[in-house]
Amino acid sequence: MHNPRHPHVLPVRDGVSPSCVVLPTRGQGSMLDFLARRLPAVSRDGWYDRMKAGDVVDEHGQAVQPERPFEGGVRLYYYRSLPAEPALPFCETVLYQDEHLVVADKPHFMPVTPSGRYLQNTLLVRLKRRLGLPELSPLHRIDRDTAGLVMLSVQQRTRGVYQALFRDRQIIKHYDAIAPWRADVVFPRDHVSRLEESPQFFRMHEVPGEPNSHTHMQVLEVAGDWARYRLSPITGKRHQLRVHMAALGLPLRNDPFYPVVNDPPEGDYSRPLQLLARSLKFVDPVTGAQRVFESRQSLQLPMGG
Repeated sequence: MHNPRHPHVLPVRDGVSPSCVVLPTRGQGSMLDFLARRLPAVSRDGWYDRMKAGDVVDEHGQAVQPERPFEGGVRLYYYRSLPAEPALPFCETVLYQDEHLVVADKPHFMPVTPSGRYLQNTLLVRLKRRLGLPELSPLHRIDRDTAGLVMLSVQQRTRGVYQALFRDRQIIKHYDAIAPWRADVVFPRDHVSRLEESPQFFRMHEVPGEPNSHTHMQVLEVAGDWARYRLSPITGKRHQLRVHMAALGLPLRNDPFYPVVNDPPEGDYSRPLQLLARSLKFVDPVTGAQRVFESRQSLQLPMGG
């Protein structure tokens, strides 16, 4: 029986897996009409050319021609592409690889998965091409602005047991961060709050209500007005560490989003966010081995206080 969640209708091409769009139950016109309306980032002529080239298929692997009538509930698969993509003058490092896992050390500014302006210059696509692993899939995410460890699953067969490590909080994660030092803020401490998406959809903020985020915090070293902190997330909310530190009046050095938006211009890599996914520790659910991975990168306290 066909499984639409794991289709093999289009192969991975140049490290990029096909994207999927599901047609609503009701509609009218042609398949071309639908795609042009639903995904206007590609021009109508662009969709026409892709469809005539056989680069849009349905869930059964059949090429979808532009004039084909709308069919509610059908899944369409296509390759995402960008006319121009920012070049990144950085490279990831593969720290570990076996038949189940890849552990990579990601540089600042590199997204983990395709989004927005980035496709080929994402960690996932680069590793698929470099390692020849078409089923590679990240088991967790870190922000584009954050550097450090990312763990990826090599094969679908064992992916679920590794995903359960994160879901069931069976993996210990430590981050290093550079932020201001204030003697009136006591460490070590646990910061617990409720995080929700803010009106600016790309930011999170703390709101009243039942807590859904928890971070353990400690100071590693102090130099003048700055300190290096060890942040250990117990939960995994988006931007959790950045929001929690900003809530204490200790925003991370070079944070482009918190406490206020100050995004650098495209191509400016001079102020990397001072947040590093430093280590991952867990018991391997397949082999039973104790796993400890450490980033080879480091954060330096500012000179001169």
